[in-house]
Amino acid sequence: MDILGYGVCRLALVPVRAEEEPFAPQVTQLLFGDHYEILQIDQKRKQLCIRIYTDRVEGWIDAHHHHGITEEYFQQINLANFKITTDLTCSILYKKSPLTILLGSIVPISNAELFKMEEQFAFNGESKSLGQKRDFEFVKASALKYLNAPEVGGGKSPFGIDAAGLVQMVLKLAGYFVGRTASVQISDGDKVATLSECRPGDIAFFKSGKQSIHTGIVLDEQRIIHADGKVRIDHINDEGILRLDSKVYTHHLMAIRRLMTTGGAG
Repeated sequence: MDILGYGVCRLALVPVRAEEEPFAPQVTQLLFGDHYEILQIDQKRKQLCIRIYTDRVEGWIDAHHHHGITEEYFQQINLANFKITTDLTCSILYKKSPLTILLGSIVPISNAELFKMEEQFAFNGESKSLGQKRDFEFVKASALKYLNAPEVGGGKSPFGIDAAGLVQMVLKLAGYFVGRTASVQISDGDKVATLSECRPGDIAFFKSGKQSIHTGIVLDEQRIIHADGKVRIDHINDEGILRLDSKVYTHHLMAIRRLMTTGGAG
């Protein structure tokens, strides 16, 4: 499919939908700094079909939410090691106007001035280099920032997130990149044979209904953080997830994958 143009998200949070209808199901979201290719344009509905560069997920956005960039700038973003925000929210000054952005947003600020950027920003908040890998304690602290966020299909923010989005965003904050859906994530990383061989930071996958796959991040002491109704911490054992409040098994364990390498910076 021909690429019709390029864009980058310059709003805090943008829904990406399965179809060009304005109320179609949400498949994912764009956070500030996510960049994408344009695949189709629906002039009548004023919708754009995009492919998000990091996720390779395709979906439709409102044309009013689109911010166009050149192919050259798009390629610069691909190569640059920008900053990813680690605050729940923080404020930037963009085009001389304040904008609140969310945890996991990408700001075009780098330690190495290798590229001529097309835009100017003023950013004051906590962040780290996108490619810098961090250890489990950082992963745990990042995951806890999403605790009690409501479960929202396609969500990627601390104000609404799904199970696969939680795994993706927490690992992205720590410098590891995985697919957007659990069905893709289950092929990422290395297989862990049994729960007894599991270590904190590993990703567990579960049967959830007839076709869907559920996922979460293993914490210490046989606990898992996952999005089920809301982001919550429950017990995990060889059978699956045991809810701490109801003592009922909600998901049955099917696989464990290891994406984090040892020796990340603390």
